[in-house]
Amino acid sequence: MNPEPPVTPDASEAVTPQALRQKYESGATVDELVTASGLSYGTVLNRLHDAGTLMRSSWQTRRMRQNPQTRQRLAAHLRTLYEQHGATLTELAATVGETRRGARRLLIEAGGTVRTTQQTQRIRAAARAAERYKVALSLRARYEAGATVPELAREHSYSVATVYRLLHQAGTRMRPQHHHGPAQDPRKRP
Repeated sequence: MNPEPPVTPDASEAVTPQALRQKYESGATVDELVTASGLSYGTVLNRLHDAGTLMRSSWQTRRMRQNPQTRQRLAAHLRTLYEQHGATLTELAATVGETRRGARRLLIEAGGTVRTTQQTQRIRAAARAAERYKVALSLRARYEAGATVPELAREHSYSVATVYRLLHQAGTRMRPQHHHGPAQDPRKRP
């Protein structure tokens, strides 16, 4: 398993006090929020207090987790993450502070079906392909507006070959070499 990347200031700011409060009020403990967010214990506490969160004791957390309605809401939330966002059992376990087995049990309780590793990989590959296609379309728009392939490569930190491949994937009509103006329709030549 790969170690988690260090939390950057931008990533820590993305964890809003309201998001932490929502997870805490859904039954997560402060320790679980620290693990899931990568923030320090003190930062999580401060953000919970900033959001006006009513803190609970450990016995209140245990009682809350035994509440069947809370467990059903948690299980339904895990199923949504799993089915609609392609999360893995390991990610679900980290989200709620459970083991993989506990997350699997909650998922099944909510009516979810556990995927194979290959199915998860296919889902993630499809998501990456869709994202790459969006990048290809944005490159095409810039290219058709007059940008050159080397300019696009520099702007996006891609190699020239990658930019050509993405432009081809987006169905871009390429300009003749050394012609740096916008592409023209061959039927409308002067």
